[in-house]
Amino acid sequence: MPFPADRPRRLRRTEALRSLVRETDVLPRHLIAPLFVKEGIREPEPIGSMPGQLQHTIESLTKEARELASRGVRSFLLFGIPSTKDAAGTQAYASGGISQQGLRALRDEFGSDAVLIGDLCLCEYTDHGHCGVLRDGDVRNDETLDLYAQTAIVQADAGADIVAPSGMMDGQVAMIRDALDDAGRTDTAIMAYAAKFASAHYGPFREAAECAPQEGDRSGYQMDPANIREALRETTLDLEEGADIVMVKPALPYLDVISAVADMSAVPVAAYNVSGEYSMVQAAAECGWIDGEAVAREHVTAIRRAGADLVVTYFAKQLCS
Repeated sequence: MPFPADRPRRLRRTEALRSLVRETDVLPRHLIAPLFVKEGIREPEPIGSMPGQLQHTIESLTKEARELASRGVRSFLLFGIPSTKDAAGTQAYASGGISQQGLRALRDEFGSDAVLIGDLCLCEYTDHGHCGVLRDGDVRNDETLDLYAQTAIVQADAGADIVAPSGMMDGQVAMIRDALDDAGRTDTAIMAYAAKFASAHYGPFREAAECAPQEGDRSGYQMDPANIREALRETTLDLEEGADIVMVKPALPYLDVISAVADMSAVPVAAYNVSGEYSMVQAAAECGWIDGEAVAREHVTAIRRAGADLVVTYFAKQLCS
């Protein structure tokens, strides 16, 4: 046969042909938009290290969610920033806390036409910035679980379809599932941050959520970036405890973990395209070094191709313009 007999370029010749045989899509239904709502501000405030992202008022939060929904993105992960913090993070599980206010506002706006996800952690609400009860420099696992359970119930009462425990406490999914069921919230789903690594990519988020640890770091409860077997063990435990969705965070440095989790999980797999991943692209784009939107799309496509059914990404609006 004349060389070459096999010509893969035949199916690359036009955009219509490329679209016909494309293996991985990034559609609005695959995306979850993270949003920040801050108590005590009158106007939305730009986040310096995350160009294009804002700390919202309740009013601007609703407006932003409407804009995203008009582009087809109807799933929102909400982070609250209270005006006062304390050692126990009490505003996380206060019925009138800022996160609960935001959830109620979005539920009133959308009814059942949006998926509302409450980030379930204490770091935004504690004055020390850690994800649980801190005593003598140590985050106390079991004491923290009680507070997570309380938080899950108030978030569900405020309108969350899904609660997303992100603190990496042992047993958190089982504790939350039992608490929700006992409270009659059997329909509230859990999206577990099953494999959340102690990553250097979280810096911009800590400005956005005002949650940098005031002492030490989170390596005692978040995972060692070198470990994949441990990630699968953590995911297995969360599945056994009743997780409805499992998440890998961050996404891009852990595509191998996403793939491995997808291979073993019977439930949907999410991945978080985190703040540092977003900010690096935005910074390079602002310098004119890259086409930011094209790179963002390539990144999120890679996350989907690795096996993520859902992608939490700050690029949601850009990708659906």
